[in-house]
Amino acid sequence: MTTITFILCDGEHRSVDAMDGTSIMDAAYKNDIPGIVAECGGSCACATCHVYVEERFFDQFSTADQFEDDMLEGVASERRPNSRLSCQLTITPDVEGIEIEVPAVQQ
Repeated sequence: MTTITFILCDGEHRSVDAMDGTSIMDAAYKNDIPGIVAECGGSCACATCHVYVEERFFDQFSTADQFEDDMLEGVASERRPNSRLSCQLTITPDVEGIEIEVPAVQQ
């Protein structure tokens, strides 16, 4: 298990223990983290699981492919250099303690 802290748009911090090998979107959804809508269920088809990845952990994840990059062009909240779709981020022990910021708007 790996601990992930979600920072909600109101500044609240919620830490969850997530199973390694699953996605950050799955961890958010299973732990009722508000703001992660995940309409497509993790198939990288909707961009409603957009998050901001803590920069010191950003390189621990594989680079966004062209499809994810295209999806990020249509996010409802500001796209930043550390924007990713949480369905594409696999949890590993290397990201223990990561903070994931949830945007104010997903749709």
